[in-house]
Amino acid sequence: MAAQNRPLNGVFWMVLTGLNFVAVTAIVKHIGDAVPAAQGAFLRYLLGLVFLIPMIRPILAARLTRRQLKLFAGRGVVHTVAVILWFYAMARIPIADVTAMNYLSPVYVTLGAALVLKEALPPRRLAAVIMALIGALIILRPGFREIDEGHIAMLGTAVMFAIGYLIAKQLSGEVSATVVVGMLSVTVTIGLAPFAAAVWVPVDMVNIGWLFLVACFATAGHYSMTLAFAAAPLTVTQPVTFLQLIWAVLLGAIVFDEAIDGWVVFGGAVIICSVSFITWREARAKRMLTPSHHATK
Repeated sequence: MAAQNRPLNGVFWMVLTGLNFVAVTAIVKHIGDAVPAAQGAFLRYLLGLVFLIPMIRPILAARLTRRQLKLFAGRGVVHTVAVILWFYAMARIPIADVTAMNYLSPVYVTLGAALVLKEALPPRRLAAVIMALIGALIILRPGFREIDEGHIAMLGTAVMFAIGYLIAKQLSGEVSATVVVGMLSVTVTIGLAPFAAAVWVPVDMVNIGWLFLVACFATAGHYSMTLAFAAAPLTVTQPVTFLQLIWAVLLGAIVFDEAIDGWVVFGGAVIICSVSFITWREARAKRMLTPSHHATK
């Protein structure tokens, strides 16, 4: 079957993606405060450089321009901040809160694309963005629950990841995906180094092993997500990501003895429905703009 026409395969790979990313979340939560956020993030990327070896030749062959190097450096900076904030949030707030608030990144991408890249933001898509932000308010419930510093960190995380995605979107049309992924690993590892050095503490081999597992599951998650995108449209795979929140809630309750907060689940559901609607609208707009298979002939 042709690419983008295997919905069951796409769903399978996206389910596996969610399991990989939940495993990442669980391990970082398990490590907790034993390793400072910046140091833990640095070690995760440093240990993950082993997966960079096959990417070295394509990166060197790309002959990146000065402008492209600046864009890669900028993406490295914002991603560095995002990763530190994410590790910090994981040590402070429930897994379900982290997972639900992470869904905001695509919403910020939509807003950023409209404000910075001057892409269209039709009324229905704008309404979906507003609903997603309402979903975030449902999770945070200011005035009705204590808002931890970890929640603020996650808001920053989603914004930083969105900025990084917008930069990657510009670069993806100029260089291969391998170069984009490889340069991210290099720049973030370099960016995290001074922050890690500032808070460095001795780390035992057990936590080194856990952080290497984080690198393995994160790499596997990105790979399986790529396979999902290749197998089926985003309109099929995007709603499946909601399962990640369900698993995060169960994991937090069973393994980490975290109370199940129905409002967090509801807020996360509102956000993922909004993101799915945005994805569907974008896919429909592309179909309207792209000639059919027969028309191109």
